[in-house]
Amino acid sequence: MSIQEIEDEDLAIASDIGDKEEVLVKTHERINEHLCGEITLMENGYVEVLLVTQPEMVADDIGLIHGGFIFSAADYSAMLAVNEHNVVLVASDCQFLSPVKFHDEVKFIAKVRNKEGRKRNVHVKGYVLDIKVFEGEFKTIITDRHVLKLHLIDEEEENIESKE
Repeated sequence: MSIQEIEDEDLAIASDIGDKEEVLVKTHERINEHLCGEITLMENGYVEVLLVTQPEMVADDIGLIHGGFIFSAADYSAMLAVNEHNVVLVASDCQFLSPVKFHDEVKFIAKVRNKEGRKRNVHVKGYVLDIKVFEGEFKTIITDRHVLKLHLIDEEEENIESKE
């Protein structure tokens, strides 16, 4: 299957998922797109992100890109597909299918597959040209408050209880 056929299939699925209205980014607004990828297409429940590999990502003298950068871009893509202010990754199941090297451009395609209450499952695929280099399932949850504020609230409650 060519990259064009894959893209056509993904776009057909995306059109079933969301509408074609402009979607504003609600999450990860301050992310470094230089390291995590740049949004090239965003719809409700669907996003495409392009990661242009950088010298800072290189792990060895041959030009291998560290898998952590690939995972980071895939995670960022999953968060954007959910696109809620307080979306948090809780689990993932990922396969690194082919190595990525310096100067490669990795296109990530992320789709929300399942919604259950505050939970979202997002399927993410990454391609260099027409070679699938990454595939993963990301489990997320949407919280009422920022995850760090949730932790701070727990600490504040403990401090209040210990003073009483």
